[in-house]
Amino acid sequence: MNSQLLIKNAGEVLSPIFFTIDQCVKYNAQRVLSAFQKERLGVHHFASMSGYGHGDLGRETLDRAFAEIMDAEAAAVRVQLVSGTHAITCALFGVLRPGDEMLAVAGKPYDTLEEVIGLRESASGSLKEFGIYYRELPLTSQNTVDWEGLATAVTSNTRVAFIQRSCGYSWRESLSIADIQKIVELVKQQNPNTICFVDNCYGEFVERQEPPAVGADLIAGSLIKNPGGTIVTAGGYIAGKQDLVEAACCRLTAPGIGSEGGATFNQNRLLFQGLFLAPQMVGEALKGTHLVSYVFHQLGYPVNPLPETPRRDVIQAIQLGSQEKLLAFCRALQQHSPVGSYLNPVPAQMPGYESELVMAGGTFIDGSTSELSADGPLREPYIVYCQGGTHWSHVAIALEGILEAFSEIED
Repeated sequence: MNSQLLIKNAGEVLSPIFFTIDQCVKYNAQRVLSAFQKERLGVHHFASMSGYGHGDLGRETLDRAFAEIMDAEAAAVRVQLVSGTHAITCALFGVLRPGDEMLAVAGKPYDTLEEVIGLRESASGSLKEFGIYYRELPLTSQNTVDWEGLATAVTSNTRVAFIQRSCGYSWRESLSIADIQKIVELVKQQNPNTICFVDNCYGEFVERQEPPAVGADLIAGSLIKNPGGTIVTAGGYIAGKQDLVEAACCRLTAPGIGSEGGATFNQNRLLFQGLFLAPQMVGEALKGTHLVSYVFHQLGYPVNPLPETPRRDVIQAIQLGSQEKLLAFCRALQQHSPVGSYLNPVPAQMPGYESELVMAGGTFIDGSTSELSADGPLREPYIVYCQGGTHWSHVAIALEGILEAFSEIED
């Protein structure tokens, strides 16, 4: 079967799933619209303050709207947060103190958090250096949360239960909102004072609720992922209980300044507009994951999630089995990107990552994973992680190029 026919068949098979995604997009778009209406959003909110950023009306309005959308008491949406890892780090340092314990409940966290925690000693200023203890609940042999182990894992000293919503560079399923609710309930039964903190990266607007709606105390993420709608140029967010958000903001700025500071550099319009576009862009990315999963599943590759499995984030993992195919996948995707199609991705060491990585994605926003991109560590079994996409038709075009590159290898 040629690639065009395979992709055409995929579109027909997946049509009912695409309809379900569109219904979720509409629901979440209505939530965003309602929050903007409640805040009486107007063009005057697009103006910015300079310097300290005190009294920035647009920033304050966006914080309230974002909190409403995330089912949270408060939120801080800031261009000063350079990445999702930075937002998560501010949250952790904001709420943890020497002698506290952080418990990762869904296996090993994402690579970029290893140096933050102190699992690798190559960076200074880790949680470990500040006397904060770290413990990890390993996944089961089936790569799932160890629910039985979690039922007795929390102690009186466990200040933070760390919940990574997305699979990261692992083969486990990403967590659903129902999974997160179950984790929160198990944790709170053992210690009501433990903060349930969710790394929400890649999960925003995938379902009809966000983690604070099911009891999560604090969440954080990146604006060049889902909630930026593919047009926000930089930034991140923290949302949840008001006191915890403020504590995190005191790490971003300084004690006594907290959420009151931070100029928005005339980015308010993009921040509002990106948030408005986000549900639709997430929907297109989700369609792309189903398409990629279907095609590679038909070709006999292990995929996670499976083609018709409901999505929990915008990441599709494919186990390619060789470095040659991993590189071919990324190079073909780069060649079918709107920006930098002439570039050739090569493996390299990246800040915060343990293994060499190959990354592809000619995106309008540098490093944006809400636009179509792919990456993977150069280690067995050579899994590529494909995510994002402004429209699923672009994913289909890139897929044709990837399959052509694979046929050349196999020939």
